[in-house]
Amino acid sequence: MTKPRIDYKAIALRRRNRFSYTVGVLGLIFITFFYYFYQVFFTANVETKGQSMYVLVRRGQTAKSVLDSIDRSGAIVDKLSLHFVARLMKYDKLVKPGRYELKDGYTNRELISDLRAGRQSPLKLTFQNIRLRDELARKLSTAIDTRPNQFDSLLSSPRYTRSLGFDTTSILGMFIPNTYELYWNSSADNLMQRMKKEYEKFWTPARDAKREKFGLTRAQVSTLASIVEAEQQQHADERPRVAGVYLNRLKRGMKLQADPTVVYANGDFGIKRVLNVHLQKDSPYNTYKYAGLPPGPINLPSIASIDAVLNPEQHNYLYFCAKEDFSGYHAFAANEAGHLVNARRYQAALSRAGIMK
Repeated sequence: MTKPRIDYKAIALRRRNRFSYTVGVLGLIFITFFYYFYQVFFTANVETKGQSMYVLVRRGQTAKSVLDSIDRSGAIVDKLSLHFVARLMKYDKLVKPGRYELKDGYTNRELISDLRAGRQSPLKLTFQNIRLRDELARKLSTAIDTRPNQFDSLLSSPRYTRSLGFDTTSILGMFIPNTYELYWNSSADNLMQRMKKEYEKFWTPARDAKREKFGLTRAQVSTLASIVEAEQQQHADERPRVAGVYLNRLKRGMKLQADPTVVYANGDFGIKRVLNVHLQKDSPYNTYKYAGLPPGPINLPSIASIDAVLNPEQHNYLYFCAKEDFSGYHAFAANEAGHLVNARRYQAALSRAGIMK
């Protein structure tokens, strides 16, 4: 009996076919994996629809809670792929607090890279129309991850304010109203130190030379500017003239008799007409009772008001009161007789308008 003939060519062909099939399958798997890998890492996965969207990462927050908050934003197209990339990039090892922008068109890799590296999006802090310390504390706390009482404790600490060159009444003058860029995870102390640097930057040699000409300290300029600001809130062009009146009175040793300081002393900012009962308030802020400047600013004066004090209009006016046309401008007088005429006109206008207090 003869042995069957082995077809080595057929066997080799089958082996080649199996190899080709295996290579093809593996190649397809590789291509599929590579395509998915490319998709999850390098394809845009953030869609904000033109809105500005941010995620806030607090101190001690876990990677999972951060990713969950990003999911809830509604800006992520494929949530699963974001979590997958976060695991591959070991985000759980490098969670950094801060405020991060969810940028339209961002890939998972770009977003996680920003979060890992702590590449925050700065925010803008603008403060104005602030009169009291607690108002300032609340305003500052809205900008960064800090509670109002943390700021209030610093602003009311004699030791801390002294370290910045102020006391607890003059410290408000350190805050020059402007727009500042800062990071959300700044501490209360960091923000205070930043404001101190901005204050020193603001007080240029030229500004210092001007205040020295009037014999005023920086704190006194801020205090006087706060009164000028309160007197003329509508028309900045009149502030140099108002500042000139108060500087004339200070030079002559006259009481300032500034109505806004009486309002501040009474603690009732709804007062529209200062009456004799208000003038009786015993407070160092009542400039009808006490000569000179009050112990601190009655608001955060704007740069325009500070510069008005440093560049006052030169004149001989000692008095002014609001004009009876309610335009927001004032009638000025060089003597008391002229002032009384202006004052009667304004009082009569208030009465006609039914403004009694």
